[in-house]
Amino acid sequence: MLPVFDLVTGIVFFCFLLAAGFLGLWFYYDRRDHAHSAAGRGRATFHCIRCDHLYSARGEVATVPCPKCAHVNSRLRF
Repeated sequence: MLPVFDLVTGIVFFCFLLAAGFLGLWFYYDRRDHAHSAAGRGRATFHCIRCDHLYSARGEVATVPCPKCAHVNSRLRF
């Protein structure tokens, strides 16, 4: 025989499932955003003073040659 639930028990159970769903979505999107921001954190931006080209490079490098004209440029500082 199936147990009989009253209205209050059903509402509490529904609210618990809804809260668990929102908690799961929050955890998923928080992890996804953290992984996305961690991937872009190790990039440095450069501006070529010869050909006016903006480019980026991975890692903590101070100077990188321009991919268009091969002029060595220093890292942009904001």
